[in-house]
Amino acid sequence: MSAVRIPAMEAAVHIMKDEGVDIAFGCPGAAILPLYKAMEVVGGIEHLTVRHEEGATHMADGWARTNGRVGVALATSGPGGTNLVTGLYTALADSVPMLCVTGQAVSTKLHQEAFQAVDIVEIARPVTKWAVQIKEAAQIPWAFREAFRIAREGRPGPVLIDVPVDIARREILYDPALDTRLPVPAVVPHAPRVEAALDLLLAAERPLVLAGGGVILADASAELRALVEHLRVPFQVTLMGKGVIEDDHELNLGTTGIQTSQRYANASFLESDFVLAVGARFGDRHTGANLATYKGDRTFVHVDIEPTQLGRVIEPDLGIVSDARLFLAALLEAARARGVRADVGAWVERCRELKRTLVRREDFDTVPVKAPRVYQEINAVFGEDTYFVTAIGLYQIWGGQHQKAHLPRHYQVCGQAGPLGWEIPAAIGVKKALEGMGRGDTEVVGIVGDYGFQYMVEELAVAAQYDVPFVLIMLNNEYLGLIRQASIGYGMNYQVDIHYDETGTDNVKLMQAYGCSGRRVVEPADIRPAVEWARKEAVSTSRPVLVEIMIEREANTPHGPDIDAVKEFEPAPQG
Repeated sequence: MSAVRIPAMEAAVHIMKDEGVDIAFGCPGAAILPLYKAMEVVGGIEHLTVRHEEGATHMADGWARTNGRVGVALATSGPGGTNLVTGLYTALADSVPMLCVTGQAVSTKLHQEAFQAVDIVEIARPVTKWAVQIKEAAQIPWAFREAFRIAREGRPGPVLIDVPVDIARREILYDPALDTRLPVPAVVPHAPRVEAALDLLLAAERPLVLAGGGVILADASAELRALVEHLRVPFQVTLMGKGVIEDDHELNLGTTGIQTSQRYANASFLESDFVLAVGARFGDRHTGANLATYKGDRTFVHVDIEPTQLGRVIEPDLGIVSDARLFLAALLEAARARGVRADVGAWVERCRELKRTLVRREDFDTVPVKAPRVYQEINAVFGEDTYFVTAIGLYQIWGGQHQKAHLPRHYQVCGQAGPLGWEIPAAIGVKKALEGMGRGDTEVVGIVGDYGFQYMVEELAVAAQYDVPFVLIMLNNEYLGLIRQASIGYGMNYQVDIHYDETGTDNVKLMQAYGCSGRRVVEPADIRPAVEWARKEAVSTSRPVLVEIMIEREANTPHGPDIDAVKEFEPAPQG
């Protein structure tokens, strides 16, 4: 076979399909119409028309977090491109592979301040792994292949390709039968460093394995489980690692941190003398402000696929550059070859005691509803295979403290950037990914706050138009709750109350305006019946359904500046 001349953007569509893309999220505009024409001609890529380009990035984000492939978001020139920036930042912060394609004004007019012409490449460069503008049509196949390679390689992340409309209209020589993906090399651990890590772990009296989001990205859940169960070593997860192994596993010691943490996790971490951190970046909500407290006299081994992560926050006693799955497998192989296990039985028993006793109460039956009760109901109602998405606010913190996670990629949270409104579009992306995996009946649930809900509420129209069902559970305190709590330290309660009229915004009517449905709950006993109704309603209508729960207005989450100074606001459970 030989190459023939075809429209340049048809080559881009062939490449996206070959790279595993079966859906794109975007908003058509004049400058990107050549790509839309190519998608119509070539076929094979479903498209959802979003109501805001930021929504497209969050949909691509949720899609990619679910199946591990590179999500695609499309936007036109000017404000279409600039509206992508928050989603690019979110994906970069959380290591989510994504390709954003923007249309651009005519290349010969860019220096003349043409209509909707903006240097999106320079704008996007700080929040992408790679951003490039196409200068020659013949570069398009190579640029798209390179974009997918970069998005996947090492620490995953977003890339952006900007295509001027005149270049996008041109034809190029291309034969899809002769094209293929660019290789992504495996990052294999250095064997002597694996042995050194094992030496340090076996020498410890109170070791912990710390699994970050990188373990989930590497699909290394099975390797982590095999390692900790063979060595009989307790482990913790970061917020991004939540669900890598079920929370109820006997060796799971929860999440250390100053917000999304458990009391027993912080306590066990402070008593530990060794930490093997794999695929974790030591975010400040995990470590706290005082790194001296976090570091203590503990020995740290840090394993990451990205070399520049080593030493960025914590200077490790031993740093190892490796894919998480390959490292965990190599460490287990080394331990088995030596015929050794960690001699830490007393430490394991101590950790079990901490996990049994240092818990927080959830069984509140007072009105207004206390937030932990909501998560008690969520844990009781939904099955282990349910996919959850949640963004930023007090409800994220309560969720990190109380919600159980069971499987990798099932508990999705925008951990570092924290954009308000992420959940609705992310839930759409998760649901579409599951459909593509042949699992369209799997439940998807968004846990939202009343303020962030309205940031991207317009994307409910996308879910309604394209029949994308999921359940939304809202914790409504009619406050900017997280900022209200942060304002306590300033001795103020200023400009954080968003309550008005009798009940504030009628979120159920908002749902109805988009052709969806919802219920408001004020009594704890009504939470479970309302959630059960929502699950059935979502299936029967094939649209999102909201359960709005009115919670205590000025409730505070356990919170503190450091992991040894988290203040509790509720009494501990009895017994």
